[in-house]
Amino acid sequence: MKKLFRKFAFIVLFIQFLTVNNTFSQTNLSDTIKLQEVIVTGSKIETSRKLVPISVSQISRQNIENSGQINILPALNSYAPGIFVTERNLLGFGVSTGGSGSISIRGVGGSPNTDVLVLIDGHPQYQGIFGHPLPDAYVASDVEKVEIIRGPASILYGSNAMAGVINIITKKQKEDGLNVNLGASYGSYNTQKYYGTIGYKKNKFSIFASVNHDYTDGIRDSTDFEISNAYTKVGYEINKHFDVFADFSIAKFNANDNGPEFKPASFNIDITRGKTSFSLDNKFEKSEGSFKFYHNFGTHDLSDGWHSTDRNSGLMLYQTYKLFKNNNITIGSDFKQYGGIANGGKAKDTLLTINELAFYAYAQQTFFKKLTFSTGLRLENNTNYGNELIPLAGISYNPTKNTTLKTSISKGFRSPTIMEMYLYAPNPDLKPEEMISYEISCLQTFFDYKLSLELTAYRAEGKNLIQVAGQYPNVKRENVGSFTNQGIEFSAKYRITKDLYVNANYSYLNTEKPIIAAPKQQINLSVNYTYKICNINVSVQHIDKLYTSVSPEISQNYTLLNARFNVKPLKKMKDFQVFVVGNNLLNQKYEINYGYPMAGFNLAGGFNIKF
Repeated sequence: MKKLFRKFAFIVLFIQFLTVNNTFSQTNLSDTIKLQEVIVTGSKIETSRKLVPISVSQISRQNIENSGQINILPALNSYAPGIFVTERNLLGFGVSTGGSGSISIRGVGGSPNTDVLVLIDGHPQYQGIFGHPLPDAYVASDVEKVEIIRGPASILYGSNAMAGVINIITKKQKEDGLNVNLGASYGSYNTQKYYGTIGYKKNKFSIFASVNHDYTDGIRDSTDFEISNAYTKVGYEINKHFDVFADFSIAKFNANDNGPEFKPASFNIDITRGKTSFSLDNKFEKSEGSFKFYHNFGTHDLSDGWHSTDRNSGLMLYQTYKLFKNNNITIGSDFKQYGGIANGGKAKDTLLTINELAFYAYAQQTFFKKLTFSTGLRLENNTNYGNELIPLAGISYNPTKNTTLKTSISKGFRSPTIMEMYLYAPNPDLKPEEMISYEISCLQTFFDYKLSLELTAYRAEGKNLIQVAGQYPNVKRENVGSFTNQGIEFSAKYRITKDLYVNANYSYLNTEKPIIAAPKQQINLSVNYTYKICNINVSVQHIDKLYTSVSPEISQNYTLLNARFNVKPLKKMKDFQVFVVGNNLLNQKYEINYGYPMAGFNLAGGFNIKF
């Protein structure tokens, strides 16, 4: 650990040397970007990224479009360090044994993924019985931006935010008038996508709606996948202080899984997922906050006979007060109930629910316009295990307008799921998993904010991990696991000219023992260039020592080269574009899920029109 932080300190000093000796002109580019990144996920309200002591990455809608990805999650790897998402097909993550879509942040994710919390507009999204997100339901066409907390965020978001948070912020119509977006694509393995969005705003009323349909034959026989989904978001500005939003989405998908290559099988899923939410937001001169209600639901029918219905519902209330200059205090309360009915396990055909109630306070105070202290405390009560206390403390220091130094210590936790307590190898007396994270980071900008760098070193210590113990048939889950992960993350964004910009990130992860879906090293580089009516985005991803199995130990090393080229061929229709996407241009042979080979060189082409 000492060596790790010595390396971190050396790099920080080198960056500072560059800052002091920077002789480049800061005025030779007319399109200077002077706006700082503003985030909401790290503090509940819009706050400068500099002031939040924990590590937060922001991925724009343009970045997502440039990636050429249909689903939102695979695009995250390219633009945020320390995160990895598993895949097994061109489309479709699947569920149960062999399913992918597992999300790992700094080597922590769980199987199924229950340690990284996915939010949509700040509302928790996870399956009520198994406690994991449903990645197939997250489509790129509905997304305005994505914010990622890399590290524990349980102080603000409670259970499942042990490793971090992915907040998918959806689009809303901002300008008066009507906007329509239509598109389609077709590619290798009979992979098809059709989508349409419509947005309308008049005075205080706005609406955004979308429909999507995706299909693929799959990489191998009997690995086809099909999904249709629809989304609607309505907003109304009551007055200058109050806004109200309501949304609804529904997704239905079917998939076939023929198992790993070494053990072929026939498995089918038929899943329907939906969500609805309501928000009443307020904003005054010295106070702002929100009241939110959400309800997630789903029905799962699997060919092995499994049938379940589940739900995850809750209320969220928080208010931030600016009592005096350079001070913010957020006070909030969350209530959630999750669970469902299943036809399998020890509690067959029994409605099982868990209630969680939490109160929290989070405060920030800035001194001398340079030094910001952040602290918070959350008290969570769970009907199964009782109370859990979650603290956070951090410091942010800005020695210059271009330099930010941050450090924090925070706790994350994850409540046991319905499945773990009552269904398979059950134990109703389980306690929550816990993690303490220590991190230090440096943010640096050059050339009038055109070049942004971030360097982070961290150490994460976990305990009470829920694992299956004993010998069959006498097995049950126990709080017996632990881990220590540490590493370094680096990211860079450079807008060289108004038409050329580069994104890059690097992650190094050191673990005590092999962990599936957590590469030791990961490098991502993307270059985007626009010339008149043409745009090209080229991305490279290198993965080093990705374990796909730990018994036996099997790891993968691979390098992926992807590209997306689009052109606007019609002068009279400037919002009409034709594009071609090429993935795995080097035709690499690799696996992310054990026994599920990924696609080699593959192409797709399509069009998009806005009016």
